[in-house]
Amino acid sequence: MDSPKGTAHRKHTNMNNSLQDTLALVGRMLLAWLFVPAGFGKIAGFSGAVGYATSVGLPLPEVGVAVGLLIELVGGLMLLVGFMVRPAAVLLAFFTLVASFFFHAYWSLPADQAMMQQLMFNKNLAISGGLLAFAAFGAGRWSLDAKRQRV
Repeated sequence: MDSPKGTAHRKHTNMNNSLQDTLALVGRMLLAWLFVPAGFGKIAGFSGAVGYATSVGLPLPEVGVAVGLLIELVGGLMLLVGFMVRPAAVLLAFFTLVASFFFHAYWSLPADQAMMQQLMFNKNLAISGGLLAFAAFGAGRWSLDAKRQRV
């Protein structure tokens, strides 16, 4: 028979696990909200995205935009459903960091334009940090990864 302390501890642990699973799901959804629409946007406006990539000096802009589109769309969907989250999160974090150096190079802009780009650069650093946390800790129990482990 369990002691009252043992029962309380299990109840507390279950509440913590439930909260962690909920937060992991919401976190994945919010991060996917950034990447999936961006991927679809590149499909809908491919030539505009290539023009913008060209204007910032991205080498092979057509290839870069196509690769970015695939990473954002596929990686974002993998994050959303919780499938192979660790590698998807690492890839998205790396992509986000690399894109930041091309598209938010605030250090090369005049002071009146630098502030917004610095803000966007720092935001991308934070997004990469969140993605790396998913790479470290996984998708949570409410994911296809967790379901595959149970099978």
